[in-house]
Amino acid sequence: MRSFRKLTLSTLVAVYILILVGGIVRSTGSGMGCPDWPRCFGSWVPPTSVEELPANYKEIYSEHRNKKNQKFAKYLTAFGMEDTAAKILNDPNVLEEADFNPVKTLIEYINRIVGVIIGFLIFAVFISSLKFRKFEVRLTIIAFLTFLLVGIQGWIGSVVVSTNLTPWVITVHMFLALVIVALLIYLYHEAGEIYSIKSTIGFWWLLSCIVVLLVQILLGTQVREGIDVVATLLAREQWIENLGQSFRIHRSFSWLVLLLHVGLILRLLKTGGPKVFPLTLILLILGTILTGLGMAFFAVPPFLQPVHLLLATITFGMQFLLLLKVNRKEEPVGI
Repeated sequence: MRSFRKLTLSTLVAVYILILVGGIVRSTGSGMGCPDWPRCFGSWVPPTSVEELPANYKEIYSEHRNKKNQKFAKYLTAFGMEDTAAKILNDPNVLEEADFNPVKTLIEYINRIVGVIIGFLIFAVFISSLKFRKFEVRLTIIAFLTFLLVGIQGWIGSVVVSTNLTPWVITVHMFLALVIVALLIYLYHEAGEIYSIKSTIGFWWLLSCIVVLLVQILLGTQVREGIDVVATLLAREQWIENLGQSFRIHRSFSWLVLLLHVGLILRLLKTGGPKVFPLTLILLILGTILTGLGMAFFAVPPFLQPVHLLLATITFGMQFLLLLKVNRKEEPVGI
């Protein structure tokens, strides 16, 4: 159990690193640094100069992505999403190719390398869980489900590229990452020393905190989409004032997130349990709010965007771990 728990924790940390790297990809506009997937410009080692590419590379990779989008549109149509499929196939911006940029290509390539490493780590978690299949079968089942979701996540990542960073596809990609985080936290929790936290926290209070945080993250994706639009039209200093209603809703909703978490932290402090949970939540919530304010007042500095996202996702992870511990009745298992 001890080695399995350490492997799961290492994998969880790696997933958070990938979320940070993904945020860097997004904030630097490097998402299309590699126009194909899983290779980069048709090679496992990315090019370093445009001279290494054929003269018509834009047409080549635009057609390559169009073929993938045709298949994706068929899946969407099969699920009754005909309008969404039509938008992807008929939007000329979807097949627009960016000029080769060696820095952006390298950033996106690093993102993919980290993703591959995580794939191997999660596969190792699944293999390691097989030793428990006779007496802790739920660990094996959850580990297999996590591995399966990583495969789906990789496929969605390819769709993100083929659809030229279509916003809703990116949002699905991000929320699936949160599901993987939750599953890894569950494995880590179940394989370790288990203790309960007194019910004075309130299950529904904690669940409300999780829901409002997820809603806030979703609202943040709307702000991100707005930034994508204004970034092509205006100077960085003008972005915030031209984001419109999505930014104002996101900003106002942060007060609800703050108030609910203040109540949660106060309840945690009253339990007399480990102080690591309330102290960590205080730091995470303050960090998330301060980075959000920093983006609002300092023209969305690129380095703050991935940090803001990372802190929000770590907060979700801490909340989910708390949810597993509230009113827990099981006896500790050996580690």
